[in-house]
Order: sequence, then structure tokens, then C-alpha cells
Amino acid sequence: MAVVALSYCKTSLHPRRFHPHRGKLLKRENVRSSRGASTVTAMFWRSDKSPQVQEFDISLASYPLTGSDTTQEGSILSLSVVSSISEITPSEWDACALDSSQPQSYNPFLMHGFLSSLEDTGCATRETGWMPLHIVAKDESGHVLGVSPLYLKSHSYGEFVFDHSWADAYRSFGGRYYPKLQSCVPFTPVTGPRILIRDTPFKDQVFDAIVSAMTQLAAKLQVSSLHITFPSGAEWNKLKEKGFSQRIGMQYHWKNRDYKSFDEFLMDMKQSKRKNIRQERKKIGTQNLKMRRLRGDEIKARHWDSFYDFYRNTTDNKWGTPYLTREFFHYMASKLGDGVLLVLAEENEEPVAGALNLIGGDTLFGRLWGCRPDSYYPSLHFEACYYQAIEAAIELNLKTVEAGAQGEHKIQRGYLPVKTYSCHYIIDEGFRQAIDEFLVRESNQVDYVIKLLHESGPFKETIE
Repeated sequence: MAVVALSYCKTSLHPRRFHPHRGKLLKRENVRSSRGASTVTAMFWRSDKSPQVQEFDISLASYPLTGSDTTQEGSILSLSVVSSISEITPSEWDACALDSSQPQSYNPFLMHGFLSSLEDTGCATRETGWMPLHIVAKDESGHVLGVSPLYLKSHSYGEFVFDHSWADAYRSFGGRYYPKLQSCVPFTPVTGPRILIRDTPFKDQVFDAIVSAMTQLAAKLQVSSLHITFPSGAEWNKLKEKGFSQRIGMQYHWKNRDYKSFDEFLMDMKQSKRKNIRQERKKIGTQNLKMRRLRGDEIKARHWDSFYDFYRNTTDNKWGTPYLTREFFHYMASKLGDGVLLVLAEENEEPVAGALNLIGGDTLFGRLWGCRPDSYYPSLHFEACYYQAIEAAIELNLKTVEAGAQGEHKIQRGYLPVKTYSCHYIIDEGFRQAIDEFLVRESNQVDYVIKLLHESGPFKETIE
């Protein structure tokens, strides 16, 4: 039997609180697991009072499988929670991920190699506020039919769907917003399925069972909410029927219109934008910089050490706290192999800046950028992150370049706004109603902004 132990101290609440039972403040978190049980001790805020300990059974319900498949009809689907992705074999996890996304839409961020690298190198762990509580669905023979990456979060950092204002509002009414449950790829605002299902006649039933397991777990842990961020559009629509609030966001993506070269892409741009891009690219050569694209085994340990220093320079200047460790880049690269593309800028054969990309089935995912702290190179960021990615996508015959979150400066360089999605299961009915009203207004605004940005886009009027 799986058990969660929550340590808490009681506190007085605001009389206008949304939830009548929010009398507990969690102080810090810990996971102890064995083959027979999983115990979570969650404590997030300090208190002078001695903590009380209350245990919650988080064993999940089983579901009968029904249908026309005589080999499995009448069998039972069992749901469980694991405190580390290492408790699931890479082949079982990856089979679910591949069936969910299909080969042409292969998403490296959903693979066991990427997610386990985050856990194994101390990036997504209880110590960093990302306690793994992954959902696993198995049939009676022990075959894994579905999984979902799930984390108990003590904060809202590293998600890129911003709910800090929700937490502030919840707290102002006497509630406890953290901890919360989060289904996502940590530190990675990339769209893809979040409920990973094997392609069987029972896949719809497995999907429903995993969603029910998530909401059941949220209730048993008495968290404020469950969030599924950057799911696929199909999941987003299904989850609305399950009582999830829908939210939309915006990113900037580049689309490959069967270009044979970068110059052919430029010919689709308005003359002023085309001229600006060419001027920016010329600056690279005048600064004695050489651009290199390295893939798989071409990327050596020294390259990753240099890139980590670049990454730390970016985090020190912008974010304050780095999410990723030096070891993560080495681990991740060893597991993903040729799926990793590292763009380096060199001066006198020494790396001075870099951009990390992962290669999917039909998409190049641009992730991180950084440069040497003691130097400034005009236009190098645009070259390393955007133009090199476009050239690589054309060479690899990929349909899309996803260049990460935010950045209206991407538009004039050929990256247009697209919708992203998230789903939110708010336990408190009053707070959920307030959130839903906010999301309607926010969605209308996002739709309007996307429309305006497309109308004033960088492409010729004949290009959509």
C-alpha cells in the first residue's frame, strides 16, 4: 500500500478564504520509497510549533478494461505512483511516449533518457521542489499501458505557464496554494502529450483512468490544484470534458515551407526584414567568429563544459538560480545521442557562445543559449539561436523550429506566434470559478494579440 505522510502545523485563516479546510501549512518535503510502499513527507514553510503528522493512503483505484479485444477484455488496469522514473524501464516508458506522439512527431523531451537525466543529476528532485510522483498504468500481466510525468511542486518556477498571481490570490484568502501537482516536462516549455498511452484498443480507457488517478491523487494529498502544462491540442480538448479549466498561451515558431536553402526562405520575407537579416548575419564574419553545428558524438565533454559556463552566465544575469547542473548536459547527451544539436560560436578556435537544440521527428527544438561573460558580440544571439536553427531544419527537412518561450524579437526573424495550451484542475470550487472568469478574459486577449502579430508579420502578403 502506498502512503503519504504530510507534516503540518495549523494556522489561523482569513475569514474570506476560498477553502474551509485549509488549516495546514506544509514545511518541507521528502520521499522514501520501497517495493511495497511509497511515503511522502511534505513540509514547505517553517513554524515554531511542533509538526503534526497525518498519513494519507495514495493507493490508486483499479479499472476494468472492456471492449472487443478478447485477449484483454475483462482484465483489470492497475494504477500506481512511483517516486522515480528509474522504477520504470526505459523501453516501457519510451514505448508509451512513441505511441502517443507517433514517429513523425517524436518528442525527445518525453523520452526516459531526458526525464531520467533531470532526476539523476539533481535537477528535478524533492530538494529542488520537483518531487516525482509519476503515474503508471499496467494490465494484469504487468505490461505498462500508460504513464504520465507528474511532480509535487513547492513553487511555480521552471514551468513557463505563470500562476504566481494565482498563488498570491489564493494565499490572500487564507488558502495554501503550495504544494500543487504538475504534469509537465520540467524547465521545458515544449508542447507534447502528457498522458503517454500505448496504442491498444483500450487506449481511451487508459487515458480516462490516468486522468482519474491524477485527480484522485490531488484529492488525497489535499493539494490546491493539478496543472497539466503544454499538452497536445487533442489532450487539451479532452481534459475540458474532465472538469479542467483551459488556458492558452503563445510562443513563436518557424515553419518550413519546403525551403531548399536559407536564401529561399529569405525570399518569402518583406524586403526590409530580408535586408535586416542579411546585415545581422554579415556581422558574424566581421567579428572573426566561426559558427559550428555539432551533433551526437561530435560534441565532446569540453564542449559541454564550455556550454555550461555559457548557460550559467545567462542564468546569473537573468534568472539568478540555474535549473540545470553541469552533469545534466553530459548525461542527457549520452542518452539522446544524435538527437542533440549544439551550435557553437568560436573565436580563434575557442568557443565563446552556444545554443542547445534537440531534434524531434518533424521539429527542431531550440532550448538554451549562453555566451562568455567577458565579451559582447552584436547579433550573435540571433545567429546562434534562430538563423542556425533555420538552416539546420532546412538541411534535416524538419517542418518546424520551436524557439522556446517569449521573445517578440523573433517575429521579424521569421518566427510567428502560435497558441500553446495548459489545463488546470482547481479543487476549490469558488477559486476555480474566479480562475475561469480570468481565463476567458485572458484567452480573448491572447487571441487578439496573435491576430495582430500575424497581420503585421514579416512575410510578404501572399505568404500565410
